[in-house]
Amino acid sequence: VQLVESGGGLVQAGSSLTLSCVVSGSTFSTHGMGWFRQAPGKEREFVSCISWSGVTIYYADSAKGRFSISRDNAKNTVYLQMNSLKAEDTAVYYCARSEYALVTMESSGYDVWGQGIQVTVSS
Repeated sequence: VQLVESGGGLVQAGSSLTLSCVVSGSTFSTHGMGWFRQAPGKEREFVSCISWSGVTIYYADSAKGRFSISRDNAKNTVYLQMNSLKAEDTAVYYCARSEYALVTMESSGYDVWGQGIQVTVSS
């Protein structure tokens, strides 16, 4: 199973970015998916997650109202649309596959992780 993130980069505060994560080697549609991030010197933290059907979605408080998670099961891809980016959103963002169809905000509930992609927001 492989998860590959794309879409990161360097942007100015207030800009938008969309991260993508393509999953291969797994039955994508039967697993929930999540996004986590890790800023320099900080622990990895939950950002958002989506169940296999897309019906159940959770966001961290820091992401509510600005970020939007979605998935396309036909393309084995999960997205994270990030708007109104702030300097504090600067981090390495990780895509992860839930062990189950449903999702959790706990990183322990995810069994496969991408390599991570850098998002840098300049103020």
